Amino acid sequence: MSELSTISRHAVTVLAGQLAVMAFGVADTIVAGRYSEASLAALSVGSAIFISVYVALIGVLQALMPVWAELRGAGQQAQMGASLRQSLYLCAVASALGMAVLLSPGALLRWTEVPDTLRGEVENYLAVLALALPPALLFRIYSTLNQALGRPQLVTWLQVGSLFIKVPLSIWFTFGGAGLPAQGAVGCAWATLVVNCSMLALALWLLRTQSLYRPLALWQPLERPHWPTIAGFARLGVPAGLAVMVEVTSFTLMALFIARQGTVASAAHQIASNLAAVLYMVPLSLSIATSARVSYWLGAGEPLRARQVGLLGLRLACTMGLALAALMFLGRNHLGVLYSSNTQVVAVTGGLLAWVAAYHVADALQTLCVFVLRCYRITVAPLVVYCTLLWGAGLGGGYLLAYQGLGPWAAMATPATFWAASAVALAVTAALFAAMLWRAIRLPVPAALARAAG
Repeated sequence: MSELSTISRHAVTVLAGQLAVMAFGVADTIVAGRYSEASLAALSVGSAIFISVYVALIGVLQALMPVWAELRGAGQQAQMGASLRQSLYLCAVASALGMAVLLSPGALLRWTEVPDTLRGEVENYLAVLALALPPALLFRIYSTLNQALGRPQLVTWLQVGSLFIKVPLSIWFTFGGAGLPAQGAVGCAWATLVVNCSMLALALWLLRTQSLYRPLALWQPLERPHWPTIAGFARLGVPAGLAVMVEVTSFTLMALFIARQGTVASAAHQIASNLAAVLYMVPLSLSIATSARVSYWLGAGEPLRARQVGLLGLRLACTMGLALAALMFLGRNHLGVLYSSNTQVVAVTGGLLAWVAAYHVADALQTLCVFVLRCYRITVAPLVVYCTLLWGAGLGGGYLLAYQGLGPWAAMATPATFWAASAVALAVTAALFAAMLWRAIRLPVPAALARAAG
């Protein structure tokens, strides 16, 4: 089977699962929007905080995929099982930290001047999602393992199937019925908790029963923490997780700053963010598939094959990014009506989606680059770039444009200023990452192997 076919099959399978997960957010946005404009605004703020925490933590765990893919390429399957058991300690720490943040959002809500009328519902929403976080992170370990094994379909089936539980539960818990009171946006969080626990239970059952996992010897007694192994995970995962956090918070924090512009602006931004996240699933899936193959060939001692796969993934990411951005731009004035019946919200959304299209082109390129850079253990430099450009130029520039003015531009209190500044910052980020990747894959063969080995 050619590398193009292998990557495409892997990416399409991952994409199906990722889109199912994204459909959770789309469904919640639509359900909350139909319930009330205030619930949609609360969901916008609450989901921005949760996503900022969640993606940072899953970024730490997702960064372990190159380690396990290299072990698979080297034929060391039993060591994969031992490595996975050590990752449970990392998961426990991540869960504790994430729950602590989600249970104490008050200071952040006050700092970003979220209106008092929204704070109660936002805090209740996050309290329920704090309970949903540990099973979600444990399921991420299962997902990462399957991606490293080249068998993402065992994850996708669970994610797609869970969609048929999530949607009716979100509707029921949000609007109430059959003796259950209406809970607004908090009902969406309860539905997420039920779904996360169900997916984890099924994943554990598969790990117990499927022959695919037997060579890994997963169900051995849990060893004591092996600190060199955990330190190696941290060196790779923590910078990667922080980079993901900076990337995502560079636009999720927009929701908190935009909240002061009113419910119409918050609702329109929530729709734009949701659609941007859906588009992001395509380059994310392609990046997961590409990096799994790059790490596999590095583990097998064939860096030249790894280089070819990385360049192939880069070409695919550019092509798909341009195609999806064009579709978004053409349909920008019609997508808002799927989420809201408020004509003001729909009108503001149409203007934001033009910037979302530009944002996505850069996002597709930089996502592929940063995933492959992790295969070569390059994680700190991307983190520095993210902090400087996405937080500084993107989020900071958008804030100045919106509320203080910047250079010749007077202050314009609109969500579009945040999206415009972020699109420009992400374009520069993508160019820098492409240069880093080109330098990494052109290393001489012994140097490439040494870099991949950490």
